[in-house]
Amino acid sequence: MSVKKRAILISLLVSVLLMLAKFAAYFITGSNAILTDAAESIVNVIAGSFAFYSIYLSTQPRDENHPYGHGKVEFFSAFVEGILILIAGVVIIFKSSYNLIYPHALGQLLQGTVIIGVTGIVNMIVGLYLIKVGNDEHSITLKADGRHLLTDTYTSIAIVVGLVLIQLTNIIWLDSLLSILVGFYIVYSGYKLTRGSVGGLMDESDFTLVEEVVEVLQKNRHRPWIDVHNLRTQQYGPEFHIDCHVTLPYYFDLNKVHKEISQIDELINKSGVRKAELFIHADPCLPACCHYCHMSDCPVRSEPFKAEIVWTPEIVIKNKKHFENELL
Repeated sequence: MSVKKRAILISLLVSVLLMLAKFAAYFITGSNAILTDAAESIVNVIAGSFAFYSIYLSTQPRDENHPYGHGKVEFFSAFVEGILILIAGVVIIFKSSYNLIYPHALGQLLQGTVIIGVTGIVNMIVGLYLIKVGNDEHSITLKADGRHLLTDTYTSIAIVVGLVLIQLTNIIWLDSLLSILVGFYIVYSGYKLTRGSVGGLMDESDFTLVEEVVEVLQKNRHRPWIDVHNLRTQQYGPEFHIDCHVTLPYYFDLNKVHKEISQIDELINKSGVRKAELFIHADPCLPACCHYCHMSDCPVRSEPFKAEIVWTPEIVIKNKKHFENELL
């Protein structure tokens, strides 16, 4: 079993156990705040089940119908999880608002507080584990599930504090008020998760990856690499794709062009940057490129060299060659 599958399976099993524990705490206390936490655990279980399937699907090899692999299903999984969190938060707010107006008695709060506290600690441990594995494996599903569990941890902490206050003050309506506040936090967390997944589904560029690639190219640039532009990134689950245009001397033959492009591909994939599939388009140089071209032995130079244009993310993502005004 792969590392990703093992991690999400652990998360799913733990979520089922914690959900049962939280509902047990609710039945012995009648606390709306605890019910809030228990309801979110149902979302954890449903989302974990879908996440397990999405990770299974994302690890399948490419086929004729999916030439880029199946990795994008992870963004869809994160989107579904975010929507479920949003729905849970809205339901919690409405129910707690009703109970704020019509409060009911609570019981055995000490036992319920202990159970919620323990489940919060377990969620924190599993959440941090999922985020670590997600970062190592570049899995948005694991990172989303991990952040969701950390959200659950924060709500558990808030609920424990609130239950302690209720026991100290005997103010019953604090239970529903706390549940409403936690509900709004859950809605916000669901929104952030949904927003991130939509960005992935819409092929939103990973600017961190762009920065990493540009830094490697700038530090190791070769003289024939006159400029790099129109650089774009896409993520398909654990797989990354990078498109860019590279300006080379126009008099290079096809073998020489292929050699330079292959060196760029090798440099990116052996430099510590995340493994990626590169699609590089070679552009011929123009006379306007002479001002920043390092080819001192160029047989066709028409203008003297002035200064190097330092490659930055802001420059290389533009869909145009560099020109003299970028030296300013």
